[in-house]
Amino acid sequence: MTSEIAADQGVLVKSHTAPDREARIGVIGCGYWGPKLARNFKALQGASLEMLSDLRADRLEEMRELYPGAAITLDCRDLIKADLDAVAIATPVQAHYVLAKAALEAGKHVLVEKPITRRADRARELVDLAASRGLTLMVGHTFVYNPAVEAVREIIQSGELGTIFYLNSTRVNLGLLQPDINVMWDLAPHDLSILSFVLDGYPVSVSARGAVYVNTSGRLPEVAYLVLRFENGVTASLRLSWLDPLKVRSLIVVGSKKMLVYDDLAENKVIVYDRGVDVPPYSVTEEEFRASYRHGEETIVPLTWVEPLRAQCAHFLECIRTGKEPRSGGLAGLRVVQILETAQRSLMNGGVELGIEY
Repeated sequence: MTSEIAADQGVLVKSHTAPDREARIGVIGCGYWGPKLARNFKALQGASLEMLSDLRADRLEEMRELYPGAAITLDCRDLIKADLDAVAIATPVQAHYVLAKAALEAGKHVLVEKPITRRADRARELVDLAASRGLTLMVGHTFVYNPAVEAVREIIQSGELGTIFYLNSTRVNLGLLQPDINVMWDLAPHDLSILSFVLDGYPVSVSARGAVYVNTSGRLPEVAYLVLRFENGVTASLRLSWLDPLKVRSLIVVGSKKMLVYDDLAENKVIVYDRGVDVPPYSVTEEEFRASYRHGEETIVPLTWVEPLRAQCAHFLECIRTGKEPRSGGLAGLRVVQILETAQRSLMNGGVELGIEY
């Protein structure tokens, strides 16, 4: 399909839109996430929701009722060939590469949902293609636009927690099992993008273990455990599951001075704890080792709440307009896939720790 669309369109290079003109947006995929993207682009100044595409006519009829001013089509090639500035892709991951490549070749800016692709070489191809054409390529790592995650990054980077010892992330719930990817590829992109954002760096090694309990014929683990090691010695662990009775979305950060808990489902999403272990500064023998435990105050971090997806879509429009690199640009998406590919190899080899090549 890519070559066919490129032949129809010719080789185009899209200049960034003028600040006084709305960016004309199309959305491919109107299942679960696409309508949320459409809602936000419709509401944002600087955007015009022009076209919607899906393989199911019933979904498109629902979208027609919500957005009567937008054209609808069952054939995504109509959208890619249309006179649009940008395309948002909210399809199953196996279609990301083909659709994103076709849109970039047609001279359109692209916002693609996570993960950017299932293969790092294809993700790099998209990054290079966007760069060569002067186009914005952005990945939907929505959590890096979450005010709570932004607060966690600010606190860590300020040094308030001291030297970071480790992080522990839990992302579990009952469902939704995916037919084409395992739990790690479905859920871990969120945590990997969060960790890289708040720590301002990427892990150098990863080990992964998982298990299949339900879909034994598909051999796609519904539960996975990852351990990531960063160059500065920080360790991060991830627990991922589609088979837990309760939905949990939490991140614990343990530092030498203080500790932090980010609970995405709580009313008070970020709390800093003045807790820790204090050891005397002088050297002592093992028999004389002493430690005191500090149980200080809890501080609720105030947040000015903005819907993360709204902030993400607004940032996409800003990058289209200015040409700046997105916070979750194509390169960030590529890094996540490189980590996942390495973790997948570890998963298939008994959890051996493997270095990550970027």
